[in-house]
Amino acid sequence: MESIAVKRALLSVSDKTGLVPFAQALAARGVEIVSTGGTAKALEAAGVPVVGIADVTGFPEMLEGRVKTLHPKVHGGILADRDKPEHMATLSEHAITPIDLVCVNLYPFAATVARPDVMLEDAIENIDIGGPSMVRSAAKNHGGVAIVVDPADYDVVLGELEGTGALSLATRKRLAAKAFGHTAAYDAGIADYLEKTYAPADEDTVLPATLRLSYERVQSLRYGENPHQKAAFYREPNVSEPSVGNARRADRSGKEVSFNNLFDLNAALELVKEFPEGPAAAIIKHTNPCGCALGDTLADAFVRAREADTVSAFGGILAVNRVLDVATAERITGPNTFFEAIVAPGYAPEALPILTEKKKWGANLRLLEVGELFRDEGRGMRDEKGGDPGLIPHPSSLAPGYDLKRVVGGLLVQDRDSRRLNADDLQVASQRQPTPEEIEELLFAWRVVKHVKSNAIAITKGRALRGTGAGQMNRVRSVRLAVEQAGEHVRGGALASDAFFPFPDGPEVAAEAGITAIIQPGGSVKDQETVAVCDRHDIALVLTGVRHFRH
Repeated sequence: MESIAVKRALLSVSDKTGLVPFAQALAARGVEIVSTGGTAKALEAAGVPVVGIADVTGFPEMLEGRVKTLHPKVHGGILADRDKPEHMATLSEHAITPIDLVCVNLYPFAATVARPDVMLEDAIENIDIGGPSMVRSAAKNHGGVAIVVDPADYDVVLGELEGTGALSLATRKRLAAKAFGHTAAYDAGIADYLEKTYAPADEDTVLPATLRLSYERVQSLRYGENPHQKAAFYREPNVSEPSVGNARRADRSGKEVSFNNLFDLNAALELVKEFPEGPAAAIIKHTNPCGCALGDTLADAFVRAREADTVSAFGGILAVNRVLDVATAERITGPNTFFEAIVAPGYAPEALPILTEKKKWGANLRLLEVGELFRDEGRGMRDEKGGDPGLIPHPSSLAPGYDLKRVVGGLLVQDRDSRRLNADDLQVASQRQPTPEEIEELLFAWRVVKHVKSNAIAITKGRALRGTGAGQMNRVRSVRLAVEQAGEHVRGGALASDAFFPFPDGPEVAAEAGITAIIQPGGSVKDQETVAVCDRHDIALVLTGVRHFRH
């Protein structure tokens, strides 16, 4: 059946966005509207003529609304094959009127279980039964029925009805495929929640036996990492953590954020999330930090971050962990600077024109905002370095989540590397004890090196990244690269290594350059040789017992 007229529609939605105008337009075309529960009440309140579901089935809605549409007069009207005379004869025999359009979306299960205070009883009550049944019935029978699960499709349906008086088979096919995706994602969310909730206490519930992924395509990208690769951006549903996944555009340039932009923006944002104690800025190039610093002000943090490697910073991606103010915007747009994109919790209104009106590149600058990264415990006292000890990481940023890496023929899945260390977690291995200032510097370096590709070395001084060795095949080469980049700042600096030193050659290079404190996991069979190098050069060496490989 190429095109179908719509004479009768069943509307029963949880998300009532655009519902009333959609129903009004259908009614204006003479479509009879059947509806249930809260949907029917909303339509009646708007003056839309509605046939109640009980008038169709002959049964009242019962069991607190758990049973209302599970009836032959509903599903018969949806599932009957219009091209089979025997089906139509059966409808006539039982006084069942065909339903041509079904508009249904489901109870908000995912949003319900995303609440930190959700009770199991609330989760169970938000498992929709009748809704998915109607969606699947209509989607299966899309040869003669249209199914709409997304308010974004209301205008498409109305436009086609207005233009041709009917709905085309091509549109019904697309809507049916979307509908099955809708119910698949819904069921996956329920299965994931119940698997975790009902798992035995001694069972690992972090990684499921069956991995179900449901991501919504929200943006088609011009291309992927390279122009010959197709790409799109898919969003994970119901993620409350401030992230690139739920970022909003703060600029009006209209220029698309690219595949590589998004990947680097994520890397930059995740790095500045490490520093709730004060204003921080991070500059990323090809997912590696080429600059990162804490500052007394956000502008100060940016300037110090850029100083680490001004060459690499040019054309990079910038993230800050406080609302981007005018002073910072003026420094970002200073001479010899250029950034592809910036991500921030927000932007001061006066800062936006400074950023977007920068000659040559300001109009093409992509600005993303994600909301506050940290929550306030209420202490509200700023320390002498501009930090706020009352701020702590956003609760959901500590949640494990999934980290996925694609291999041909499968996925590697792990929980997120969310391990955070403080001074009490460190073991001093050297003869010399680190000073309190060195401990603070080492912890800063440790949080930075976690975000550098392995083999990773970070040299910092004054809570600013000074030199980076990233992605090398041997660790001593990474040390040499970091020392070279740090230049004069290496003397008196701190060095972090993401994994243990397999040989003492790396610490030897660091010692000769003037490094005075080192943090590394430890665990090598040659640890004592590394300790001996540090003791010989009066270097404070601390071990974490934790590594941060990043491939």
